Amino acid sequence: MDKTRIPVKLHRRVCLVRTEDAVLAEELLARKRIAQEVIGRLADNVLLVRFGRVEAVIQELQSMGHTPRLVTGGEGRES
Repeated sequence: MDKTRIPVKLHRRVCLVRTEDAVLAEELLARKRIAQEVIGRLADNVLLVRFGRVEAVIQELQSMGHTPRLVTGGEGRES
């Protein structure tokens, strides 16, 4: 077994937006109100949202006609 170390950074209290595909993530980033709240892209379909801006992103997603599902806690519990 290879014992190569991989650096890992653990963050608490983060908000991610995970889309079905990369095209939808691009569509979201094209919206100024969402793009200004995104501080990173962790994968083609995963966006990292600025701390404390969850509600603003949810409201903008809803105004676009999306129905975001909010999952909280470390165990993937839905609220």
